[in-house]
Amino acid sequence: MISLNAGFLFALVGSAIGSPVEVRQQSLASSIQNDLQVKDCKGMTVIFARGTTESGNVGTLAGPPFFQALSKMVGGDLAVQGVDYPADIPGFLAGGDANGSKLMAQLVQQAMQDCPNTKVVMAGYSQGGQLVHNAAQQLPTATAQKVSSAVIFGDPNNGDAVKGVSADQTKVICHTGDNICDGGTLILTPHLTYGSDANEAAAFAATTAGMA
Repeated sequence: MISLNAGFLFALVGSAIGSPVEVRQQSLASSIQNDLQVKDCKGMTVIFARGTTESGNVGTLAGPPFFQALSKMVGGDLAVQGVDYPADIPGFLAGGDANGSKLMAQLVQQAMQDCPNTKVVMAGYSQGGQLVHNAAQQLPTATAQKVSSAVIFGDPNNGDAVKGVSADQTKVICHTGDNICDGGTLILTPHLTYGSDANEAAAFAATTAGMA
């Protein structure tokens, strides 16, 4: 059961991540990304699940900085699709929202079907990392093996493999002192600073896809 203090800290995160951020590419800085809807195929497609209490469908804290850095590395040849799910505390405590996990798996398959030549990246932050793990388990093995890479910031399932995606195609970034990565429920400062890892994560995804 989550403590009242932990619940309060989650509420604080919702306020913190709603703060304005300086951006250079307004479109990729948005908390809402729906590139799969327009079916404009790019060389890389990121399916991203935001963290608990974040806004939009990709949030603001880890997702947009990652997209902006990645777009620069792949010459703008990038599509981003967010996972629309509640991103609430009960979902986190359940190990990742079940419907959101199912939707993420469907979006991965849709990206591969609509754009057969795109490099699909499964990515998420915090509870979004739980969705990455859950969605990968729901994918047919052959589909999971086609995933270019998996990138997770602040992973509650830190230490667990992403099923079907090889270890050298998986990047989990967890900061020292991040209680979520340690299996806890407290949102401490180390969990709020993954935007600083955008370049590292982007370089990994681009290199793994052969697009660096």
